[in-house]
Amino acid sequence: MNGLVETLKSSFSRETLEIVSPAILQTLYMTFVTILFSIAFGIVLGIVLVVTDQDGIFPLPRFHKVLGTIINIFRSFPSMILIILTLPLSRYIVGKSYGPEACILALVLVVVPMLSRLVESSLREVSKGKIEAALSMGSGNFLIVFSVLIPEALPSLIRNFTIAFIAIISTTALAGSFGAGGLGDIAVRYGYDRFQTDVLITAVLVLIVIVQAVQLFGDLFSKHLQHKWFLV
Repeated sequence: MNGLVETLKSSFSRETLEIVSPAILQTLYMTFVTILFSIAFGIVLGIVLVVTDQDGIFPLPRFHKVLGTIINIFRSFPSMILIILTLPLSRYIVGKSYGPEACILALVLVVVPMLSRLVESSLREVSKGKIEAALSMGSGNFLIVFSVLIPEALPSLIRNFTIAFIAIISTTALAGSFGAGGLGDIAVRYGYDRFQTDVLITAVLVLIVIVQAVQLFGDLFSKHLQHKWFLV
């Protein structure tokens, strides 16, 4: 018991925080850049999947099937394997295969297929009656997407973006094992290789705090939007 107390005390020592603090910034940097790219590509792919479906507003069944298959192929890759496969490409684009910038490409490729399916799921929740009403008023496909589908699905989209955000945080910890830096790298190099339990505990606690904060913000924002739409 005393050993545990001493470990917890040392987890918040100045020396430990000096090691962990730069890793926190690296993790947040990787996470925010990745989520920006992932949301952009995920929304586009999700919209295309819904619109080109057989029951969509611009049906292209063959294209929809091919796109869905490609997305599923990328989803079938374990995150670790996808990170390893993209390292040579990162070296070509960024000029190196280590560091936060090099692993952002891998993180985007891991998250975008999942997020595109989540966006598709959110958009499919929109009532077909509202889409048909917009069509009967002469609205074009572009207008239907951005004035009906996305606004109506926004609370659900925010919840799914939150899921993706947390998935990225978890993947950055894995990417740390391949030279990405961040809290995962600290946990492996100090907590595992050097048996510095205090550093490992601090890294884990920071990850827990970040995830809880993201989940809380996502839930509150989604409920706010849902309440706002309900009043409207």
